[in-house]
Order: sequence, then C-alpha cells, then structure tokens
Amino acid sequence: MSFPLLTATAALPALGAIATAAVPAAQRVAAKWLALLVSLATLVLAIVVLVRFDPDGGRYQLTESHAWIADFGVRYELGVDGIGVALVALTALLIPFIILAGWHDADPHETGAESLGSFAAGRWRPTQGFFALILAVEAMVIISFEATDVFLFYIFFEAMLIPMYFLIGGFGDKAHEHGDEVAATQRSYAAVKFLLYNLAGGLIMLAAVIGLYVVAGNFSLQEIADARANGSFEMATNTERWLFLGFFFAFAVKAPLWPLHTWLPNAMGEATAPVAVLITAVVDKVGTFAMLRYCLQLFPEASKWATPVILVLALISIIYGALLAVGQRDIKRLVAYASISHFGFIILGIFAMTSQGQSGATLYMVNHGISTAALMLVAGFLISRRGSRLIADYGGVQKVAPVLAGTFLIGGLATLSLPGLAPFVSEFLVLVGVFARYPAVGIIATFGIVLAALYTLVLYQRTMTGPVKPQVAALPDLRVRELLVVTPLIALLIFLGVYPKPLTDIVNPAVKQTMSDVHKTDPQPEVEAAK
Repeated sequence: MSFPLLTATAALPALGAIATAAVPAAQRVAAKWLALLVSLATLVLAIVVLVRFDPDGGRYQLTESHAWIADFGVRYELGVDGIGVALVALTALLIPFIILAGWHDADPHETGAESLGSFAAGRWRPTQGFFALILAVEAMVIISFEATDVFLFYIFFEAMLIPMYFLIGGFGDKAHEHGDEVAATQRSYAAVKFLLYNLAGGLIMLAAVIGLYVVAGNFSLQEIADARANGSFEMATNTERWLFLGFFFAFAVKAPLWPLHTWLPNAMGEATAPVAVLITAVVDKVGTFAMLRYCLQLFPEASKWATPVILVLALISIIYGALLAVGQRDIKRLVAYASISHFGFIILGIFAMTSQGQSGATLYMVNHGISTAALMLVAGFLISRRGSRLIADYGGVQKVAPVLAGTFLIGGLATLSLPGLAPFVSEFLVLVGVFARYPAVGIIATFGIVLAALYTLVLYQRTMTGPVKPQVAALPDLRVRELLVVTPLIALLIFLGVYPKPLTDIVNPAVKQTMSDVHKTDPQPEVEAAK
C-alpha cells in the first residue's frame, strides 16, 4: 500500500492540535513552538503533494478509498485535482504565518487569564488552546479540499465551525473603543452570529446531501459525476435544481455572498488579526472551492439555470462590499468589506462558465488569500501598537515606522490588483472570462476596481501620511518576528504577479474538466473578415 499522503497532510495538524492542547499550562512557549513546528511540517507535506501532483495526469490524484459506513454508502475517499491541490498548498502556507503573527495574542496577560484562580492552579491554558484551535481548523480545511465523498466533505465543512467559534468568541481583539466589557459582549455576538449563519447553511445542505443519496444511491463524487457523464444516471430537472440550491446556499453563506454576508464584518472585526486572516483567507475559500467541485460537477444543468441570478448577486457583492469599504472608519471592517467585494469577483468568475473566468477565480482564491494575509497581518501589527482599530486615530505612521508603512502599502496595492502583483492576474482573467460571455456584467464589475483603488488609497493616506499624530509618534517599526511573517508574503505577491505560470499550469487542466462537466465551451471571438 502506498503512503497515504493526503491523510497525513490532514492528520498531522489534527494530532498537533491534540498535542498542543496537552502541553502543561506553565509551558506556554513550548506550546507555541510545537504548534509552529507542526504547521511547518504540514507545509512540507503539502509541498510534497504539490510536487507529486501531475497536471497532465488523471483528474483526481493521490487517491485513497476505504470503506467507512458501508450500510449507507459512505466511504473515506480522498483525492486532489489542480484546484484542490492549490488550495491545500495555500492553507498549509498561511498557517505558519498566522501562528507567528499571533505569537502573543493568547498570552495570559493579554487575555486577563492571570486574574483567574484556575490559571494559578494550572487548569487554564489560553495559549495552548489558541494554537491548538488554529491547527484543528487547518486539519479540517485541508481534508475538506481533499474529500471526494460528499458526506465526508459535509462532516468537516460543518466541524470547522466549532474551533472557529471559540477562536472568535474566546480570543477576540482587545483594541476596542468601548472598553473590555462591551468588547467581550460584541465578541460573543460576532461568534454566535458566525455560528448560526453557517449552521443554518449547513442544515439546509444536510437535507440536500440526504436527497442526493436518495436519488444517487451513494455519496461518491466521482461515481455520481461519471454516471451522469455516461448517461447511466439522470436527475429530474426539479430534483436537480432543489439539490443544487441546498448545496449552493451553504456555500454562499461560507463564501460569503450578498445577502448572506453580514456575519463576516462582525467576525473579522472582533477577532484577532491572525484569526481574521484564518476566516477570510482560509476558511471562506472552502465555500468558493465547493461551488466549483460540487455545484458544477454534480448539478451542471441546475448551475446553468441559476447562473443569471448568481451573476446578479455577485455583482451586488462586488459593488456593495466596495462601497461599504469606502465608508468604513474601522480598519479591520474595511478589509472585511473589501473581501466581500473580492469574493464577488471569485463567484463571478466561477459562474461566467468560461475557462478564463474559472482559472481566474481559482487564482483569485490563492492570490486573495496571500494579499489579504499580508494586509490584515500588517494592520494587526499596527493596531496592537496603537491599541485602536479606528482609522482616525492614525496619521503620519510612515515617518516613524517606514517599513511597516511600506509593507502596508504593498498589501493595499495588491488588494486593489495593481499590475505586477499577484491579484492583478486573477482579476484580469476573471474580467476577460466575464466579458467574453456577459459583456454588460463585465462592465458593471469593472466599477469594483475603481472603488477598490479609492478605499485602499484613502486608507493609506489617512493612516500613513500627513502630520504625525502624538499617539503614534513613538510607534516602533516591524520587529524580526513580524518581518518573518510579512516578507515571504510580499515576495510571493511579487513573484506570482510577474510569473503566474507555475500556478496556472496546475489549475488549467482541472478547469477544463469543470467546463466539460457543465458542457460549456468558450465563446469564439467575432472577427470581421478582412476586406
């Protein structure tokens, strides 16, 4: 039997989470280093997966299949295509930076735990819990990208909500304008809202998963898709549409798509900056990934039927998210609304039903993860120094902390998709793909780019330029640990912006398969005959 590489990539952070949680309460530093080393080892395994993946090989590679709940047709099945392997690599890449960035976020003096008698008695482990929960989320996200059994995917799609709930509600941002008591209340509200929205989507999806089993007789993504492709299995039109809506609703909540997005600004605003990155750069990608893997592959006709409405919702997300970002006075909520706008572009690319659009959407998932991580983590370093999330409390930072301001600027320019940085390539491909089939939609979506330039540059101007405010005059510049977090992300943004070919080579064959699933071909350009 070959080594179960995909299982190992998900199991390692899961075991690391258990080990980190078990570290004695007094050994907080040891818990941090253990979590970091586990995340780095997971990254090594993800790189091995990436190297062993052959873009020109079969659709799903490194597959594993074992009987699990045989009576109900549930199997433990894993496999990765080009889209899945890219997102596994993204997840494994970002977690070490998230851990490094949150190195002191759960220390007892930061959480108030030193005042608890249970901590003195050795029973309270805030630091161990914080890093264990991050590793648990990593394990569940990775196996969600690898699962090819619908029921297996559903379990981890839902299970990741639990550690995220505790990360948001138990380890929230301490930089709050209304004091600790109000901050605690708002953290609890944000955590509960996150959980309820996503649980509601998950319950509707569960009904659809059961319905899929009733009509298909199993949960295997590959078997169902193959049976549909060769004509041995067909769904009634109404059945397919209802099942599609059940799946899509859950993915749209997770993504998040307007009008199911309202949990995201609360969650990102109240979470620590590393946890905010975990939400939008890692967890939310499961929603858009699942649209490609499950909605389009299992329900191709229903996907085409729903496309006009989904395109309208994606357009609203793009413009609405960008407009609200322009009006924000809270740095983290601004990034949250900007992410809603960006997810609109991703969903637009997926449902444009063109190879350029879907390639761009997949690249957008990866590039948005890197750019948002860079911007939000630098913003977190800034907020931790000043103790405020309000844009108005800053000014002139570039004169006292030029490296911090410079990295913040590059992260912001990546967010507005400046040519030469990675997000530009993905946004350009999305728009090319959309224009090819829906030119009016593409024209409206372009306004989102203009608004992105506005909110990004206004944010930089108000926080980094102008006279130095007294409250920021003594701000230190980025420290070594912080530079270790930001520098590789900036380097990746530049490298993938200049040379995206390694990523496109992996993604494009999987996109062609998806286009084949929905029986779509790219529109041919209309060229007038030469006279």
